[in-house]
Amino acid sequence: MKRLLIITLILISLNSYAQTSQVFDAETMHSEILNMDRKYAVYLPPSYETSSRSYPVLYLLHGGGDDQTGWVQFGEVQRIADKAFDEMIATEMIIIMPDADTGKRGYFNTPDNTWRYEDFFFEELVPYVENKYRIKSEKRYRAVAGLSMGGGGSYFYAMRHPELFSSACPLSASVRNYDKETLKSWLDRTNTTYTDAQLNAYLEKQSSLRMLENADLDAIKKVKWYFSCGDDDFLYEGNSLVHIAFRQKEIAHEFRIQDGAHNWTYWRTELPNVLDFVSDTFHQK
Repeated sequence: MKRLLIITLILISLNSYAQTSQVFDAETMHSEILNMDRKYAVYLPPSYETSSRSYPVLYLLHGGGDDQTGWVQFGEVQRIADKAFDEMIATEMIIIMPDADTGKRGYFNTPDNTWRYEDFFFEELVPYVENKYRIKSEKRYRAVAGLSMGGGGSYFYAMRHPELFSSACPLSASVRNYDKETLKSWLDRTNTTYTDAQLNAYLEKQSSLRMLENADLDAIKKVKWYFSCGDDDFLYEGNSLVHIAFRQKEIAHEFRIQDGAHNWTYWRTELPNVLDFVSDTFHQK
C-alpha cells in the first residue's frame, strides 16, 4: 500500500512538471511607424519554459476579416502544432501571429506611404519579437506563411526579402494581378485619391507576375516555396498563374491543389504540411 502511494505521488509530481506549450493572443508592442500599439499572438513550444535554447520562428499571417487571434481560435494552431511536434512531424518552433486588422486590408504600405504596415513588420515587429523571445535570428531559421490576404503577404514578403526567409508557404494566397483600372477601382474604396505615378509604382510592387519579372531570380531561388490552394477556391486561378510563372522561371517549388475551398477546414488541414515543410528548411545543410 505504501509503495503504491509513493508511485502515485511520483506520477503526480511528474505530471505537474509535464511540458506544455503556451499561447498568448493579446501581446502588444508600440509602433513608432504606425503611431499606435499593435497586437500580436505568440505560440511558445512545449520545451520553451524548461530549456534555455533558442528556436526557429514561423511568422504566420491571418486573412482579411481576422486578427492575430484567427490562427489561434479558428486555425487551432496550438493543438495542431503540439501534435506535429509530439509526433515528430515537425521540429519545435516559435510561431508569431501579427495583427493586420487595421482597416487598410493588407500587410503593405499604401501607395502614398501614409500607412506603412510593411515597414512596421520588418523594421519594428521582427526585431522586437526576435529580441524578446529566444529566437534564432538568421535566415536559415526564419519562415513565413499565411492564408488568403496573409498568403499574399507571405508571398510578397519573401519575394521582396529573400535574404530574410528560408521558406515561404502561401496558402490560398491573394496574388491577384490587377490592371491599372481594376486596382484604381479597388483603392477607391478607401476614399483616398492617388496620383498616376503612385498607382504605377504600386502596381509594379503588388502584381505577383509583374514583380516576378523584375525579381532577382538567384535570390528567389534560395527560398523554399510551398503553395497550396483548394480546387474549389475562388483564388485558384491566381495561384495557378504564379505556379506556371515559377515553372517558366525554373524556380523550384511545391504546388499543391487539394480538395477544398476557401475556409478554415482547408487551412487547418494544411497547417501540419506547412510545419513539416518549414522544418525541413530549418534543418537544411
